[in-house]
Amino acid sequence: MFTIVATRHFMRRARKFLKKHPDLQDRFTQIIEDLTQDPFAPHLAYHHLGGRFKGIQTISITDNYRITLTIAISEREIILLDIGSHDEVYR
Repeated sequence: MFTIVATRHFMRRARKFLKKHPDLQDRFTQIIEDLTQDPFAPHLAYHHLGGRFKGIQTISITDNYRITLTIAISEREIILLDIGSHDEVYR
């Protein structure tokens, strides 16, 4: 089981995101639960980013929305960095 740590930036963005997309609240909650159990589960579409985002990973909420994160395997900790549309997260 992994521990979730959310940055202040993530918390601010998540509040705005969920206010704008209340229909995704349940999906968001389920994704976070699944992330604590197994961040590599296929339905999360976990993958590493490259280029200027090297060292950051991402998972999908839907086809259009992503959560960026880092995983410290040795500490079994997941640090949530950002949430938003594909374009917003990869800016």
